[in-house]
Amino acid sequence: MAERDLSELSDTERKALHEAELGAEWVHRAHGALIEFHHDVGHGMDHFERAETLFREAGRTELADELREELLPRGVDGNDRWTYELLEDFRNGFLGEIDAFESAAHQRVAGGKRHVAEQAQKRDWNERARTEPDGSTGEGT
Repeated sequence: MAERDLSELSDTERKALHEAELGAEWVHRAHGALIEFHHDVGHGMDHFERAETLFREAGRTELADELREELLPRGVDGNDRWTYELLEDFRNGFLGEIDAFESAAHQRVAGGKRHVAEQAQKRDWNERARTEPDGSTGEGT
């Protein structure tokens, strides 16, 4: 595709691409939260594994057995999936589809360029900075 001059984009195209970028960024933030969830659950389960040993040492074998047989091998959802499986499903499914859509939209509308709204804002602010504080260009009237 030929290089597209971003100044040729309509305001609506620019806004649509910006909304797609923001949507993808929020989904990526959710991915980060899911990674945090995965780590937090893992750390919690590590504590339960240590508790199993300590309950057994304390003679509380019924509690140790319950941890070993019921909670430690169990997944976090109704399908017995562990958090790493949820994370992989999200990464390889929904997140990948979001990224593919955003990339395709940018390719079709802006020749693959991203952050077109920010680029327009930068251009506008640089232009404004070249004018005098009162808004004039500094030329005689």
